[in-house]
Amino acid sequence: MSADSLALLRKNAGQEISALAEEHFKHDLQDSDRDALKSAASKISTHVSIGSALGLGLGALLAFRLRRTRMQMFNAFRAHEKPTHVKFADGREEAIPDVTQYMRPSLLGDVAAYTFFGFGGLFVGGETGLLTGGASAGRRITRDPESRERIETAFRRFRADVLRKEADALDKRKGVTELLGL
Repeated sequence: MSADSLALLRKNAGQEISALAEEHFKHDLQDSDRDALKSAASKISTHVSIGSALGLGLGALLAFRLRRTRMQMFNAFRAHEKPTHVKFADGREEAIPDVTQYMRPSLLGDVAAYTFFGFGGLFVGGETGLLTGGASAGRRITRDPESRERIETAFRRFRADVLRKEADALDKRKGVTELLGL
């Protein structure tokens, strides 16, 4: 599993592309556009952080509830009277082993439950935060039609420059992963 699997830990693009984006950010946009983009980016970051924290908490809560349920089931199983022998039709009797010790919740099971539920909650919460933050940021950017047009134009110019750089790198036999900084 790579660090890119979790929304909270995703890296930025390579340094060349970041510098190119910064150049377009400074020259193609007005101050109000830059503020709108920074506000949108902080919304996404906030939503991802809150979603990750909530997901981690929810995962821990579910693991705790699972542990408590397992302990209740074990105590109920232990308290019931269990048969000790089985009598077959031919009159033969066989002892039934006591399996209570194998049903007891273990520390390893608790660690596994908290770990997997925690990571699952972190993943689900972070990705949900990314979706809600992206939607909120999109609404923030598209609120002003003129600003939206300038931002879209700047993005198209940036994307065209990135594609030109990638094409130049391919013509020079430089790997795309090297260009992207991966």
